[in-house]
Amino acid sequence: MKLSKRSWLLLAVGVSIIAFASLGAVRSQQASEQDQLYEELSLAELKLSRIQLKQLSSRQKELEKQLSQTISQSETTNVVLPQPTGSIVASDTLFDTAAACGVKVIAISSSGLATDEVEGTICYVLTLAVRVEGDVSNLISCITKLNDDLTNGVVKSVQISIPEATGEEKPSANIQLVIYTYYQGD
Repeated sequence: MKLSKRSWLLLAVGVSIIAFASLGAVRSQQASEQDQLYEELSLAELKLSRIQLKQLSSRQKELEKQLSQTISQSETTNVVLPQPTGSIVASDTLFDTAAACGVKVIAISSSGLATDEVEGTICYVLTLAVRVEGDVSNLISCITKLNDDLTNGVVKSVQISIPEATGEEKPSANIQLVIYTYYQGD
């Protein structure tokens, strides 16, 4: 089948129209996507302009300063409140102080380590109940020295018992000590 010139011309025009229509549809779709991308870019730029980098930078510096202060306070706390060493070191200090003051340690008991918050810091707390015997002046000296020697502890209560002079009992003191040590957590 042979086509005439006119048929070829109509066929060429038809193919051209289809090609231009296809190109137009693709261009229209691209233009629509481009508009959508421009809208998204404008929205992103708007959000980005709302973020104030200077404010974030100053906030970061403020937080770094707080972190530095917290680390410094933690290091200071570690120096003031040494790591827990149990009742052995506390007992050594107690016996050394008692010997220096001329009193005799009769009994020591403890409820064991516990944790407590002291001025915003979690600490181990070791409570000791101690009974000592000696002259009244030596007992008082021992109690005072214990309060001074235990930099991370305190004498919570004292009960001094002075028997009658006719008996063989010696003056004694029941002392309750609380020793604090740094708590590192879990």
